[in-house]
Amino acid sequence: MTRKYTLKRRAEQQAETRRRIVEAAIDLHGSVGPAATTFSLVAERAGVQRHTLYAHFPDERSLLQACSSTHIETHPLPSPEPWRVVADPGERMRIALLAIYEWYGRNESVVASVLRDAEHHPPTREAVETSIGPYFATCQGVLGEGLGGSQRAMLRVALSFFTWRTLVREAGLQPVEAANAMVQAVQGVG
Repeated sequence: MTRKYTLKRRAEQQAETRRRIVEAAIDLHGSVGPAATTFSLVAERAGVQRHTLYAHFPDERSLLQACSSTHIETHPLPSPEPWRVVADPGERMRIALLAIYEWYGRNESVVASVLRDAEHHPPTREAVETSIGPYFATCQGVLGEGLGGSQRAMLRVALSFFTWRTLVREAGLQPVEAANAMVQAVQGVG
């Protein structure tokens, strides 16, 4: 009976250590970015030895994947499913963009750091492509139904974090105003 309890307790401790490592890495990704997040920094922040970190995550890619899935699990992107039933394309897009823009606002530091590093850091780019790439492809499909080529291109601009940041953080628009502006921009493209 003691052995079973010991194994269960050990498994719980390992899960807790793994959780601390992932949370430490996510925190660092939001402050210094994934490209500058070293295993030494993560180990120090998590309060573990480097060999312990390597026992859980043998390489940077496995840690990035765990961070991506954990972040999306704890901060889920808005579901495109309810948007499918909105008959009016402009209203559908407005509702979707507002939900996405609000998500960007709640997750700004991590998203900004990760997307910045994805431009020059291949492991981060892979993590972005596998974690949120399919989501935005679905959004493009749901919101792009019936749009022409130029409008679809403008929709990509509307869905971009950088567009949200420009409109909301730099230009001072409220998320609803930014969403409305981008709906008009998409619909206005010939």
